[in-house]
Amino acid sequence: MQRSPLPDLAAFLAVARERSFTRAAARLGVSQSALSHTIRALEERLGVRLLTRTTRSVAPTEAGERLIQSVGPKLDEIEAELAALTALRDTPAGHIRLTASEHAFRTVLWPALQPMLRAYPDISVEVVVESTFRDIVNDRFDAGVRLGESLEQDMIAVPISPAMRLLVVGAPSYFARHPKPVVPHDLTSHRCINMRLQTSGGLYVWEFEKDGHPLRVRVDGQLTFNSSSVILDACLAGFGLGYLMADTTAAHCDAGRLESVLADWSPPFDGYYLYYPSRRQPTPAFQVLLDHLRR
Repeated sequence: MQRSPLPDLAAFLAVARERSFTRAAARLGVSQSALSHTIRALEERLGVRLLTRTTRSVAPTEAGERLIQSVGPKLDEIEAELAALTALRDTPAGHIRLTASEHAFRTVLWPALQPMLRAYPDISVEVVVESTFRDIVNDRFDAGVRLGESLEQDMIAVPISPAMRLLVVGAPSYFARHPKPVVPHDLTSHRCINMRLQTSGGLYVWEFEKDGHPLRVRVDGQLTFNSSSVILDACLAGFGLGYLMADTTAAHCDAGRLESVLADWSPPFDGYYLYYPSRRQPTPAFQVLLDHLRR
């Protein structure tokens, strides 16, 4: 009996979408050499080259692009229909792939996932924790968690957290050496700990607002990080001021390890949303996740 081409086509789509044999092999759970052999066999069977390989990158050829456009949506539909069959099970089952920032994961997603995973052992979850904004459709995520102000169009967005707030904080040891800022412009003469944005590569410009008037301040200092948890550690050690989520600093402020300033310049803003494509039909497993996050 002739072997079905569907697994080989799915392997090709994984490599083409990931632009990497290494990442595609990890996603498919196979070795890189086995995946490379599968793609070569598919190309030989079709008589055309589907991928252009270099030492640094992989890209689809013209024939490969044509195959992606014609076959890709059909295979996605097949996967969706197979996933939907889990609705016939007595208990929900399936795999959910999510993307979220570190703060969103720790404060919203992980507290909801723990009771869900205990109650539904046949549901598995993969979470990619990063600060970059991912294209959840092209990168094959079921959903993402993002602040309301940065949601993409054509997405269903479900609020899953209360409003958020940023606060400028510093250690008592820092304020013993430096006067407290009274207005945001005073920050230009302070040692501030910068955040490097993974999405754009630039530095986050501190955003303030008072009486409906927004204000942006570019700060400077000795330290720059791409993680809010590391910025918090540096603040606690007295190396400067940080602009951090209020919920991550509350316990330290209550204990006197940190002090907040310019609070009247930091109004609340929309919290986190779970967002996913509007054309996506939620599977039973995904619906369970939605229900737990809504709680």
